[in-house]
Amino acid sequence: MARPIWTGTLSFGLLNVPIRLMTAERKVDLHFRMLDQRNNQPVRYERVNAESGEEVPWKDIVKAYEYSKGNYVVLEESDIRSAAAEAHETVEIDTFIDAGQLTPAYFEKPYFLVPGKKAEKGYVLLRETLKRTKKIGIARVVIRTREYLCAVMPQDEALMLVLLRFPQELVDAEEYALPDKPVADYRISDRELDMAGELIESMAGKFEPESYRDEFRERLTAVIEQRLKSKGVTTTLEEEEPAHANATTNVVDFMALLKKSIEGKERTPAKGKDEEKSEKKSEKKPATKKAAKKAEPAPKKSARKSPAKKVTATRKGRKAG
Repeated sequence: MARPIWTGTLSFGLLNVPIRLMTAERKVDLHFRMLDQRNNQPVRYERVNAESGEEVPWKDIVKAYEYSKGNYVVLEESDIRSAAAEAHETVEIDTFIDAGQLTPAYFEKPYFLVPGKKAEKGYVLLRETLKRTKKIGIARVVIRTREYLCAVMPQDEALMLVLLRFPQELVDAEEYALPDKPVADYRISDRELDMAGELIESMAGKFEPESYRDEFRERLTAVIEQRLKSKGVTTTLEEEEPAHANATTNVVDFMALLKKSIEGKERTPAKGKDEEKSEKKSEKKPATKKAAKKAEPAPKKSARKSPAKKVTATRKGRKAG
């Protein structure tokens, strides 16, 4: 089972449903390394100062925004952290809309919402209500340090969370020369429309995803396998054991919470991490052995700081990546 991106809550009105946010896509692209054909050794890239040509160590690299050609404003790590969203593991639905209101251009990336331990009732309640009303929930969610707009929608037995693009990320169709005149101006007759409709009906069928394959990838994989056999090269990959994390919840009177939500349109804020920790301490449970997690190394602070928040520099040559 895959490792959850985070464990938190899905809230609407006064109802909070413990959930786990899980990925819903799998990358199957074939990745290649660049080698020097003279000795088949990997090619590595260096961070080089565009003016001096010397390699720049990571400790001397800062981030900057090019606000006009050749001019930059340098940002400290603290500046970037201050702009990042507050890390809270909550999907809080703001409103419900008709499913047909969202056009395909808004959809970006899918995730599964999986109910936490003993949270199935609230999960199924929302899922079935969305199916019955043909609505989807619009919410915001923080993944790592960025806040996203998202939609919560039912799919078979699951609740899906789909990241949405913001309007400013979409190109307006008016920027393109699209045929927007009445149909008659394009000399399309009713008979032609009828015949096109008949053709589409004759080709109609159910969407069966399993019948579609990435044929290029399959052919390229076969070529790689043939190369491996001829060269006798093999690679062993070790997979990490995933950690299991479940959120727990107490018995909830859903009917009472639904009534209160409708009457007062109130929301119950999701519990913060400090509150959860204090509650866990108060509950004494028999200790169980768990595999010790490796402590993640603390991020290194930059050894060099810019003297000012805003720095203007004239670029000579191309900026190093």
